[in-house]
Amino acid sequence: MPPTSMEALAPARAGGSGEIKPRKRSLGSILRHYWMFYLMLLPGVALLVINNYIPMAGIIIAFKTVNYEIGILNSPWVGLANFKYLFRSPDSYIIIRNTLLYNSAFILLNLTIPLAFAILLNELKNRFLSKTYQTIMFLPYFLSYIVISYLVFGFMSDEHGYLNGTLLPALGLEPVRWYFTQEVWPIVLPIINTWKGMGYYTVIYLAAIIGIDDEYYEAATIDGASKWQQIASITIPLLKPILTIMTLLQIGRIFNADFGLFFQVPRESGVLFPVTNVIDTYVYRTFLSVGDVGLSSAAGLFQSVVGFILVFFSNWVVRRFNSENALF
Repeated sequence: MPPTSMEALAPARAGGSGEIKPRKRSLGSILRHYWMFYLMLLPGVALLVINNYIPMAGIIIAFKTVNYEIGILNSPWVGLANFKYLFRSPDSYIIIRNTLLYNSAFILLNLTIPLAFAILLNELKNRFLSKTYQTIMFLPYFLSYIVISYLVFGFMSDEHGYLNGTLLPALGLEPVRWYFTQEVWPIVLPIINTWKGMGYYTVIYLAAIIGIDDEYYEAATIDGASKWQQIASITIPLLKPILTIMTLLQIGRIFNADFGLFFQVPRESGVLFPVTNVIDTYVYRTFLSVGDVGLSSAAGLFQSVVGFILVFFSNWVVRRFNSENALF
């Protein structure tokens, strides 16, 4: 008598407990079954390996004094001498302080202001105006900092700028030599950075808001909740995962400054170095003056390692409070 279907499954039962164990598939069978998907994945993996992993072998430059005549591999090892130079420099405190403080301000501003604009755009009933505003806000993101530096110069030029030539005289104020005044740049640079990236972050937050189920807002409206109460009790709590991810990604680059912002926009004004010099610009100027690629590599490796550690630590802290909001 042929066995019944239940009898056929009997060998797969776990010790008579009634639970059926899923049959394990070999790697070969998985590859044969999904070979087309792995083939589609292959170009992206190859590009990632070529662009991101193979060049990592170049970190040995940070521990050498490079001699181009004998090549990188044959150049003498100097250990941590390049790192010591970076931290023993009299400007090391200034550049690290500026990098950390500016990036902390950027993280805060990129978290709050674009979120506020995303909420406002979501409340805008006219879809045409909403799309128009999104496009206008997104345009600065595509501008290079060379273009932005000329736009800023058009506003802040000592002789022909809009501020000194039109606005300040109309208000009865004296012209200001903006490129020789240190006090204004810790405010100007965060404003420029926020203006340039606001459209990018706004679109991300707006997409997350649109994905929220309308039933939440309908139930809140029935209960008599105002718009502000709906935003505080529904929108912002449901956006916590995406806000956490965006913050963690920015924390990973807290030791990396935007070179174009700090090099192009202040127009290499030496008077402004105490408030505009960051790790990236310092390394660039050091390389131009000394010509030692090992110093530049040491600074880049330091930034990457510290950012890597900060991402893991920040993610661990987030996971301790709410594992669902963690990046991994």
